[in-house]
Amino acid sequence: MKIIRNSIFLVLLITAFSSHISAQKSVKTNDDFYKKEMQSHLAAIQNNYYDKASGYYFVELDRAKRETKNGYYREYTYLWSLCAMYQATNEIEKVDKKAKLMEPMLQNINYYYDAAPPKPGYSDYITKLKPGERYFDDNQWIGITALDAYARKKKKSDLKVGKAMYDFMMTGYDKVLGGGLYWVETSKSSKNTCSNGPGVLVALQLYQATKEKSYLDTALMLFNWTKEKLQAPSGLYYDNIKTKDGSVDKNTLSYNTGTMLQSCVYLYECTGDKKYLSDAKAIADSSLTFFYGRDKFRDGYWFNAVLLRAYQHLLKYNKDMKYIMGFKKCLDNAITNEKNEQGLFKGRNGLYNLVEQGGMLEMLARFAWLESHYDLSETNK
Repeated sequence: MKIIRNSIFLVLLITAFSSHISAQKSVKTNDDFYKKEMQSHLAAIQNNYYDKASGYYFVELDRAKRETKNGYYREYTYLWSLCAMYQATNEIEKVDKKAKLMEPMLQNINYYYDAAPPKPGYSDYITKLKPGERYFDDNQWIGITALDAYARKKKKSDLKVGKAMYDFMMTGYDKVLGGGLYWVETSKSSKNTCSNGPGVLVALQLYQATKEKSYLDTALMLFNWTKEKLQAPSGLYYDNIKTKDGSVDKNTLSYNTGTMLQSCVYLYECTGDKKYLSDAKAIADSSLTFFYGRDKFRDGYWFNAVLLRAYQHLLKYNKDMKYIMGFKKCLDNAITNEKNEQGLFKGRNGLYNLVEQGGMLEMLARFAWLESHYDLSETNK
């Protein structure tokens, strides 16, 4: 039965990958360049990372570079990579209305499900294989994607996933340092932008879906705490604050700024308060210079995909294409210089891990959508 199930899963993916992309054409398309890159990259990921024998995905292309953690060799991918793939398949479905990719990806994510108290959630590794731990941000990324899908398709099962992820993440909240969410369930050493920014997004998406004020209240609580504790003078966001002494890790990564930038856009939608839109523009300006001023990505593909989500969302209310076009230069540089003969992209530290491939896939899918709706030619600067 397992062989049959895995075969069906593979057939579903290959069929969706090779399906004809439905036309969303306008006079401003750019010959479907990013759509073709997206399709090619989809096939490359499936051909190189999906293990038909087990039904799981490998963590890294090179077997010798797969990871050992706490004494256990981890051949298959961490949940984080599937979070990246889940969001990427969501974006592909926006481009190709016939694609049915999210459901089989969620089925794969379910291998990581852990029903342990206080609330069910997803472990960072396949639960029946090796001991794992539950990261609040991993679960939030799943919730964000499911709720984005719910806004598009109105499937109750997606809303159910989003609510479950909210319930789990709130077990990581307490009043230490005045509030905020921890990063990982097993440690209370830090509260991170990467668990609070996504937490704001989950709460705001639930508020939009249900109009229950408690979700908006949670979002504002987490947003204000993160802004106070972790925003840099530049408007960008630092990585975390230590609970032991209140010291701040000032490492600045694109995804942390991305979640808080997108939170501003959602807050503008939810409250109508223009201060949030003004804040969003200010953060976008700072991030454009810092992250994309060199025409090359500063950090990992997936981190940048999260900031691209915010740029694309902001475009609904600010028609200035400079953020998208600045990002595009970095994406084009990666396509030209960082893709190997297998169609895969070299990530940080020279690794070809799945999370980086999923991040690139999401970026390509988003640009496939953008090129069918906006002028992405070099004259549009």
